[in-house]
Amino acid sequence: MEHRVLGRTGREVGVVGLGAWQLGADWGEVSEEEALATLEAAADAGVTFIDTADVYGDGRSEQLVGRFAKGRPELTVATKMGRRLEQIPSNYVMSNFRAWNERSRQNLGVDTIDLVQLHCPPTPVYSADAVFDALDTLVAEEKIAAYGVSVETCDEALTAIARPGVATVQIILNAFRLKPLERVLPAARAAGVGIIARVPLASGLLSGRYDEHTTFAPDDHRNYNRQGESFDVGETFSGVDFATGLEAVRRLAPLVPEAMTMAQFALRWILDQEGVSVVIPGARNPAQAMSNASAAALPPLSAETMEAVQSVYDELIRPQVHHRW
Repeated sequence: MEHRVLGRTGREVGVVGLGAWQLGADWGEVSEEEALATLEAAADAGVTFIDTADVYGDGRSEQLVGRFAKGRPELTVATKMGRRLEQIPSNYVMSNFRAWNERSRQNLGVDTIDLVQLHCPPTPVYSADAVFDALDTLVAEEKIAAYGVSVETCDEALTAIARPGVATVQIILNAFRLKPLERVLPAARAAGVGIIARVPLASGLLSGRYDEHTTFAPDDHRNYNRQGESFDVGETFSGVDFATGLEAVRRLAPLVPEAMTMAQFALRWILDQEGVSVVIPGARNPAQAMSNASAAALPPLSAETMEAVQSVYDELIRPQVHHRW
């Protein structure tokens, strides 16, 4: 597993991490036994970065990750906070930060959290000096070792990158989301800010396993959030219409080299973007975790393949998403 420095945290992490949303909720049922086995498989495959959040299963994901990570100093665990209350800027204050941080530290079973990220807060939060002063205080008090932000838009990412204390930016980046390549990744490289690429498989679309007949469980966001009913629609299939996404995948499929799965191809495409620190695919079982991690050992994609991905994006995906995020 290749390692890269995670921005201003100074930590080195494996380039393929694990997103632990699936282990909490919103992706159908995942048993505790299966969740722990998935974490074990990821670590055995070289994963050293795990990303969770306090609202994934109302703390279930944090608790499972905390149990697994105990006694494993090689792991870097990141969580997120901010979505336990109504999404208004006035809720992003020190008293709430302390409460959320205390709860996450208890769930994770640690005194100091490696990385805490604001969880896609309202846009005005990124411009509020008091918010970042509060985060600096938590660092000074050793409640957190570093902080970052998880964003919805490129403009939010650029505002955050300009903050001297921001260590990382987590952003949706995949073959259906190319806009961050234009300004966000170059700005992050220049500032020494880490990029955590989330939703790398476009909620599974880029795994190549879905077709027009695929259905999802009632408690799966790919069923209940297709129009953004519960949270930003960009988090579900990267904001791409399902039918359009299927057509795009069909056009990408011939580009996948032999001995590489569609999902590994999608992950390798992200790893080949200069400035990416770590990509965080989710996994519901050990086989998925191991297959995802193995993308790190695959050879880079050719320039011709990269151009072909761009062409599919420009024709099918760009009109739907490029102007929105």
